[in-house]
Amino acid sequence: MKPSDQLSEYVRRALAQGGEREGIAQALAHAGWSAPEIDEALGGWETAPGLPPVPRPRPYASAQEALLYGLLFLSLGMIGWHVCELGMVLIERLIPDPADSRYYGPGSSTRWSIASLIAFVPLFMILNRKVARMSLGDGGRRRSLVRKWFASVTLLVVALVFLADGIYVIYTLLNGELTARFAAKAALVAGVAGLVFAYYRDELND
Repeated sequence: MKPSDQLSEYVRRALAQGGEREGIAQALAHAGWSAPEIDEALGGWETAPGLPPVPRPRPYASAQEALLYGLLFLSLGMIGWHVCELGMVLIERLIPDPADSRYYGPGSSTRWSIASLIAFVPLFMILNRKVARMSLGDGGRRRSLVRKWFASVTLLVVALVFLADGIYVIYTLLNGELTARFAAKAALVAGVAGLVFAYYRDELND
């Protein structure tokens, strides 16, 4: 039995025997358990008069959900990346640079981005709808550790993109090279990152 399970079982027995939470916490602290460990163990049980301690819902992990949320994470990332790719091409056509003689037509990279969006947008919509239905029918799904981990990784990536985008804009401004074309590209990256953040913002409150 894992130490955390031993601690939880001890708390359950102590509560079942009529022990007070404050006294149990003091005994555990005296035995060497940390305050977060004690709070988690005590928070895992609900007491009611005339009933044994009732376990509270706990986070869980599922291999099936790992596949689902992994595909959702990949789809969202690919959509964000290729939207930026197409946006960059559009900006370069709308705001041409006289010093740049390259032709920004529908090259292979543009066709690749369009093909990727055609493949990943429907996949993302299907997966997102499935996740929404799962959460609607079972509120316990929001306690999924896999869901929280993928949301946390996504928000970390978004934060890094915001930071890198801001640093690059400041660097370019200090060099006196901030043009309308560059500003539009930076705004595009920030906008896409902001949409991804908005999609996962509710996960911060769970």
